[in-house]
Amino acid sequence: MSTEDSQYRLGVIYVALSALAWSLSGLFMRAISADLPTILFLRGLISGTAIFLFFFYLEGIPRGWKILKSIRGPTLMATFFSSAAMISGLGSIYYTSVADAMVIYATVPFVTAGIALVFIGERPNRSTLIASTVAFGGVAVMLMDSQGGGSLLGKGLAAIMTLSAAAMAVVMRRHRGVPMLPAMALSAYLCSLSTFWFASPGMATTHDLGMILLFGITQNALGLILYTFGAKSIPAADASLIILLEVPLTPLWVWIFLGEIPSQATLVGGPIVLAALFGHIFVEMRRTRGPLPTGTQPSL
Repeated sequence: MSTEDSQYRLGVIYVALSALAWSLSGLFMRAISADLPTILFLRGLISGTAIFLFFFYLEGIPRGWKILKSIRGPTLMATFFSSAAMISGLGSIYYTSVADAMVIYATVPFVTAGIALVFIGERPNRSTLIASTVAFGGVAVMLMDSQGGGSLLGKGLAAIMTLSAAAMAVVMRRHRGVPMLPAMALSAYLCSLSTFWFASPGMATTHDLGMILLFGITQNALGLILYTFGAKSIPAADASLIILLEVPLTPLWVWIFLGEIPSQATLVGGPIVLAALFGHIFVEMRRTRGPLPTGTQPSL
């Protein structure tokens, strides 16, 4: 097995695990009674701090400070796109239907493939495009019984979320040698800053604070950390495709742990998405790749 083969497999695992972490959002949102701005404000502070602590543990304090002092354009771009994706994603669900938002977001592998082709010359293979098409169809089936009719603003925010997520994947893939954990931490803090004026942290109960602590660490911080390392090792379009695992897994956990039975359309469309993604992973895992260019081998 070549070095690129092993790095691809490791990257797929990291990105899939990040989708698994992010899919826990439904469970946490059901368990917390605080209002949404308060949750987002506190979660951002907690997850940003957790990522920075992991960053300094990984790099050491002297080297960590040196990296922070040398932050330049790529890190700032990743920070901006990550924050924009999180903020616009929440706004899209608030101003339009979940169906509209998710169908638009399901186009992210295609958008990512286009941006990657134009800006970094990374061409998606046929397996990725086929799996993206099937996964998009599965998402559409999942949301067939959901009512649309959302506002144009909400649909616009969903489009911004999709473009931001795609751009973030391309930036992280293009600048594989740049440490991106600071960007993820800063993006979490930026989300807190954007909700500061609307949050009421003093009104949160002890139970809420405990759940938000877990929310910030296990769902947001862990997801961002895993995605940061995984996205460096696989094509940008592949990373965006695998992240769609979050769409069917979120209602699955709520069904298993909280007994909320999903709709018939979700029970049909979810397996379609999972089959497309796991089929793609199986095909790509078996494909032989050449060696990575010198100096571009990412590691954790």
